[in-house]
Amino acid sequence: MIQNNTPSERLLSLDFFRGFTMLLLMIESTSLYDLMVSPPLEGSWIFMIGKQLHHQEWHGLLFWDLIQPFFMFIVGVALYLSYQQRTKRGDSYNTILKHIFLRSILLLLLGWWLYCMSSEKITFYFQNVLAQLAVTTFIAFLIIRKPPLVQIAISIVLLGISEILYRTFWIDGFNQPFIAGHNFGTWVDTLVNGEDKAGHWVSFNAIPTAAHTIWGVLAGKLLMSLKSKKQKLLILIIAGIAGLIIGYGLDPVTPIIKRIATSTFVFASGGWTLLMLAFSFYAIDMLKIRRGIEPFKVIGMNSLFIYLFFNIGGNIMFKQIGLPFSKFALGWAGELSVNISASLIASFLMWYMCYWMYKQRIFIKI
Repeated sequence: MIQNNTPSERLLSLDFFRGFTMLLLMIESTSLYDLMVSPPLEGSWIFMIGKQLHHQEWHGLLFWDLIQPFFMFIVGVALYLSYQQRTKRGDSYNTILKHIFLRSILLLLLGWWLYCMSSEKITFYFQNVLAQLAVTTFIAFLIIRKPPLVQIAISIVLLGISEILYRTFWIDGFNQPFIAGHNFGTWVDTLVNGEDKAGHWVSFNAIPTAAHTIWGVLAGKLLMSLKSKKQKLLILIIAGIAGLIIGYGLDPVTPIIKRIATSTFVFASGGWTLLMLAFSFYAIDMLKIRRGIEPFKVIGMNSLFIYLFFNIGGNIMFKQIGLPFSKFALGWAGELSVNISASLIASFLMWYMCYWMYKQRIFIKI
């Protein structure tokens, strides 16, 4: 659905957080992060940053492993804000539930469609963020009216179920809970698709990572509460630190592994996410630092559109627009400089598309 109006009240810290996350994802589609870890840059500060902009191969946590938790948490915050607005204007819970159900179905179909496009065949892979959000959003909304402690308890139960299934699964070849390609999550994907998805990402991640979206709902409720801003900030910081302590503290027992979303990964990444929101809330909504926010807001307000666009056209814009211009202007500087320039050009053009839509007050939502 295309909307031609801007909401009258916005949580600017959320706009920044969402836009920051989407900008990083958009730039990734132009292969810039791969260029940053190319051999000519090895050992440099650019190379070190580039390493953080890639997923951990298995055990451990790098910055890029936080991007999907950021996104799923942000959706939870926005879900509560939307629910509150619709309730105030008189929409019933059942009416909103129907909308969320249809929205989840559409997200699931869009997620599958992106995999079908990349594989050029019908596939039922379930690992990308849209397909995962189809599940986590619906779960989070089903309990959105429950007391906060009940929601927290349910999120922990989901993590517990995941932990038990991985640790007690009995089928030979898939009964090694924390070994790549030999765990319960891999068995589920093998059962559905007949193969393990490259990279050992698993579809079952939607169950434990539903905690991220549930915690986002709780953060949204907190930010919209009558508590003082200092109280809100303190709660976010304490919750974030608690997540880090639990996640990293239990790492020797259950290793932090994003690709199968272990419970420790969910806690640790959830902790960093809460602290990122706390930082955004403090800087933007408390200190009122607004300069430089709009470029992020521009992309954040059309997050679904740009996510679909860069998954389909990011590489095309890099090859068909960025490279020809960069070769013409910077061919003398060498292949690496040309490729980096092409990535930056493609990224700017995609951002400008969002900017044009923002100025025209066109916001695509479902």
